[in-house]
Amino acid sequence: MRYPAHQKQETRERIVRAASRHFRGRGGEGVAIADLMGKLNLTHGGFYKHFDSKEQLFAEAVAKSFEDVRAGFAEAVVKAQPGGELRVLIEQYLSLEHCANPDSGCPLAALASEIPRYPRAVRVKIDRAMRDHLKKVSEFLPGATEKDRQRNCLVLLSGMSGALTLARTVADKEMRQSILQAAREFYIKAFCP
Repeated sequence: MRYPAHQKQETRERIVRAASRHFRGRGGEGVAIADLMGKLNLTHGGFYKHFDSKEQLFAEAVAKSFEDVRAGFAEAVVKAQPGGELRVLIEQYLSLEHCANPDSGCPLAALASEIPRYPRAVRVKIDRAMRDHLKKVSEFLPGATEKDRQRNCLVLLSGMSGALTLARTVADKEMRQSILQAAREFYIKAFCP
């Protein structure tokens, strides 16, 4: 039985959304396609009607993760006072909630150590998604030119993702909170007027 094209696209999007959360929560190697498809009440064989490989799904899932993070940022920015958007983004990124929920958070903090192990073609797709993300976020950073703002954004996001990763590695909740607070204070002082 053939399904309408829109249903196939909707199913593909469901798979990408679920994979996005699973990869961020469990890592690239921690997700078995059969398990993922089973959780969606889909067959393992049906996966190949939508994707050529797990690597292709990984690249699309990471790109989707960046979209999710941007949507969260957009929601936070709308609620921020004028001029306070960047501060809100920093506070949201370096929060205990974000730290405790890698499956719904930044793909850089969740997957950066794994991405280099993927084939170049996969990394190129992820790089494109990351560049789009950086371009959008850099709009909130100080700098005389777009190039300056993007450079500042690279510094900010690499530092924040590193701080978040470090905070996730420690078992002691107070230490985790100290790492996040120190990073928040540092980046707010460095980048917010």
